[in-house]
Amino acid sequence: MKKSHIGIGVVIVIVILAIIGGAVWRQQKHSKYVQSTTPTLFFHGGGSSYHAEEHMVNAGVTSTVLRADVANNGKVTLHGSMHKGAINPIVEVNYDNNRQLDFNKHGEYATNVVKALQKRYRITKINMVGHSLGNISIIYYMLQNGKNQNMPQLQKQVDIAGHFAGLNFKQVPAAIQQPVGMKLNKDGKPNEMNATYRQMTEVRQTYPKGQVAVLNIIGDVGNHSDGTVDNVSSLSLRYLVAARAKSYRVLKITGKDAQHSKLHNNAQVDKALINFLWGK
Repeated sequence: MKKSHIGIGVVIVIVILAIIGGAVWRQQKHSKYVQSTTPTLFFHGGGSSYHAEEHMVNAGVTSTVLRADVANNGKVTLHGSMHKGAINPIVEVNYDNNRQLDFNKHGEYATNVVKALQKRYRITKINMVGHSLGNISIIYYMLQNGKNQNMPQLQKQVDIAGHFAGLNFKQVPAAIQQPVGMKLNKDGKPNEMNATYRQMTEVRQTYPKGQVAVLNIIGDVGNHSDGTVDNVSSLSLRYLVAARAKSYRVLKITGKDAQHSKLHNNAQVDKALINFLWGK
C-alpha cells in the first residue's frame, strides 16, 4: 500500500510539473508579442478567399482565429468564437463575391463584419490588413465610418499591394483604371484621378487625426511594379491618409517573391506585418 501511495504521489508531481512547464512554454512563446485584445481583420484580394490569408494568420501570435463569411447581399456569418480576454485575436474575412468591383459595396461588407463582431463581442478597437482588392474594404470602411465614434476605432492598418489610384488594365471599368501617364507629387497626390480615387479622397476628411498607424507594403519585381499593380498606384495611399495618420511608413519588397500574388506568402512581409501589429 505504501508503494502504491508513493507511485500515485510521483504521478501527481509529474502531472503538476507538466502543467507548469506547459504554461511557462506558452508564456515564453508569446512573450515577444504584445498581449492585446484588439482583433485584427484580414481582407483577401480579388478572385481569392480567406485561404490566401492563412499564411499570414498562422504566425503563432494567437490561438484565437475566427472567420467572417460575407454573402453577396452583405449578410455576415461568424464561424468560431472569441472568449473574453482573447489575446491578439484574428478574423479572416471571406467574401462570397470575391470579384465585386463596386467599391462602395466593399465598405458596406467591411462595416457589416465589424458590426457583427461588435454586437457579439463588444469590441471597441480593431486593426485591419488588406491585400490587393482587400485594401479597398479598409479605405471604404473609413470613408463610411471614420467619424462614427459608435463604431470600433481603427488602430493599425496594413496595406499590401494596394491599387488605390487604379489598375493599369484596359479590361477593367474606366472608374478603376489607372490614368495613362499618371504621376504623383511629393504628397502622393496623382496628377490625374479616376472616379473611384476621386471618391476615396473624401477619406482625407473622415480619417481620424493622430489615431491610426499605417504600414504600406509594395512589391517591385522591376519597372516599378509588382507585376500587376504599378507602384505609383500603391504609393497614392500617402495622399489619402498620411496627413492625418498617427504614422505612415512604406516598405518596398523586391525580388521574385515581390510579385503581386506572392506578397501575402512572403517571409519579409510576414515579419514586417507581425512586428508592426504585435511586436513589442
